[in-house]
Amino acid sequence: MTTMPNVATAAPSGRGAAEGSGTHKLADYFELSKSRIVLMVLITTAAGFLFAAKHVDPVLLLHALIGTALVAAGTNALNQYVERDLDAKMHRTRSRPLPAGRMAPRTALLFSSAIAILGTLYLGVFVNWLTAFLGAFTLTSYIFVYTPLKRVSTICTLIGAIPGAIPPLMGWTAATNALSLGGWIAFGILFLWQLPHFMAISWMYRDDYARGGFAMLSVRNEDGSAVARQAILYTLALLAVSVLPWTFGMTGLVYLIGAVAAGAALLAAAIRFFHDRDVKHARSVFMISNLYLLTVMLLLVINARA
Repeated sequence: MTTMPNVATAAPSGRGAAEGSGTHKLADYFELSKSRIVLMVLITTAAGFLFAAKHVDPVLLLHALIGTALVAAGTNALNQYVERDLDAKMHRTRSRPLPAGRMAPRTALLFSSAIAILGTLYLGVFVNWLTAFLGAFTLTSYIFVYTPLKRVSTICTLIGAIPGAIPPLMGWTAATNALSLGGWIAFGILFLWQLPHFMAISWMYRDDYARGGFAMLSVRNEDGSAVARQAILYTLALLAVSVLPWTFGMTGLVYLIGAVAAGAALLAAAIRFFHDRDVKHARSVFMISNLYLLTVMLLLVINARA
């Protein structure tokens, strides 16, 4: 669907108009790919790689990031293709390219499938096939298990956290070509981190999720007590898992102190959210969880094997 431009604001005809149209189309592809989420995926992938690598190969790291970015972007775009009708019902997503009619569904499907396949093959050829397999598993489990489950059961959050936690493990396998303890610990940290993070998001947008027909805990738990309680419990589990790199001698004391301090800050925010279950305190959990992840990933890298 297209609309006639307002005469007062329309771009002039000729080259300028074409460039403006091209710019908007490019922006739509970035939005379809959820470029900010891809950036976070790349940060955790790089952290897993640098945590694992005894001697950093910058070319190998670059290949791992390129392939992972393509797979992540393809997964995000394919998810928007599958959920385009549901996105149209929610205020925060109805302006996305597909529900807004700025992009044809077939175009989105071809784009998402092409870059996801290209990214998987890229990882296999330029990194290793174990990492490529993990990328393919991330895409298929996210699209074919988590996405339909969101409309069926509240367990979708736990299931969705599995593919969401694979990027640092992909970074680890890119550096080592092996599934070993350090990679699984990084996976565990990101898996548990997602749960209080998403509990906050789901409470902030619970009305929208209800409009979309999603079976989120925040939709079914009207007073939010179960949502906030789970945020606390998963943060406690995250605190326990986050000390494992130090416990197994993979990091030094700096990491331990930083990870515990960041975890304590997130726990305090979750407790405040439990006592005051409003959007303000949910947003606080969301913001602090973002800072937590960046802090812990950075500490894993700079204090590895200290």
